[in-house]
Amino acid sequence: MTNPLFQQLVEWRRHLHANPELSQHEQQTAAFVAEKLTELGLEFESGVGGTGLVATIARPGSNRSVGFRADMDALPIAEQNDNPHTSRNAGVMHACGHDGHVSALLGAAASLAEDPTWQGTIRFVFQPAEENGAGAKAMIADGLFERFPMDRMFAFHNWPGISAGTVAVHVGPVMAAGGRWTITLHGRAGHAAKPHTTRDPIVAMGHLIVALQTVVSRTTDPIDSIVLSAGSVHGGSVSNQIPESVTLLGTLRSYRHEARETAIAAMRRISHGIAASFDMTAEIEVLSTGRPVINPLAEASMAVDAARRAGLPVLRDCPPSTTGDDFAFLQLRCPSAYVWIGNGAIEDGAELHNGRYDFNDDILPAAVNWMHQAALIALTSGA
Repeated sequence: MTNPLFQQLVEWRRHLHANPELSQHEQQTAAFVAEKLTELGLEFESGVGGTGLVATIARPGSNRSVGFRADMDALPIAEQNDNPHTSRNAGVMHACGHDGHVSALLGAAASLAEDPTWQGTIRFVFQPAEENGAGAKAMIADGLFERFPMDRMFAFHNWPGISAGTVAVHVGPVMAAGGRWTITLHGRAGHAAKPHTTRDPIVAMGHLIVALQTVVSRTTDPIDSIVLSAGSVHGGSVSNQIPESVTLLGTLRSYRHEARETAIAAMRRISHGIAASFDMTAEIEVLSTGRPVINPLAEASMAVDAARRAGLPVLRDCPPSTTGDDFAFLQLRCPSAYVWIGNGAIEDGAELHNGRYDFNDDILPAAVNWMHQAALIALTSGA
């Protein structure tokens, strides 16, 4: 990557960081991407799956194609950094580095457009709404693969805690299937001084929270990696009333579909059992059903080769993460590999989804060069 391009990408990345937008509200971000694609002289279509964009470079001489995806959305997190590019949108920040992913993909498009050595078709997919799990599905429903055919796809995520510029490549599971869930216990409201006339959902919820800890430890196979966490409890508004209902919200993460279904069945059984024992009813709903990100051997091997051709260190023994990414739904439709590129040391607790996090601009060349080499390999490899 040339130094002028690097400086341009840093400027773009910091602009995006200062102007974050939540899932399915990425209008300004999409407009910015469209503006930069136009400046680069690239053809693109906007409004794919909502605010998504797909840019294309097509050259005669080959019918091979490859795609690269970057997510565009930010998180409802208040930024705690103090620098010139700190978020200007109160309560919203790029706490996961999607600003860096977008800038790197723009850089890869610029780099590959200037490289005359390849033939075929390259797609650059700018995806909305990764954080709420809706973006990939929306683009697929809008005909992503029919309108923009791709033989293979690749994507990366910056990864704090791995040395800056190191490419971590997994064969098999990379990230877990995520799933948000809610459980509501419906009791009988009444005066807190007369609890015998009520059916107290707060007490019942306390028992349920404890009982749910047995789902992983006593219901699922110890070989399976599963996370079941409660993250929020809502119920009641005053000190002298027992409320009508209490709602518990949480997340479920797993790598195997069968393990996930076992855990959900146990959650339902325990919830209804606890509710019945307190003479009340339970309502449980799994609000989202994610899928695990799993790398096939062929595409993972290409990702490794691309890193080595780009002169980047490669990490092969990194364990998978119980975080999730809706890139998994794109993998269902197209052979794909998803890698992590080290963001450097975690300083002051600035992990992903932390108010002190910031994307490391110094890894932009690594990301761009890795995608560049992955494109060249994919366009010349066997189907």
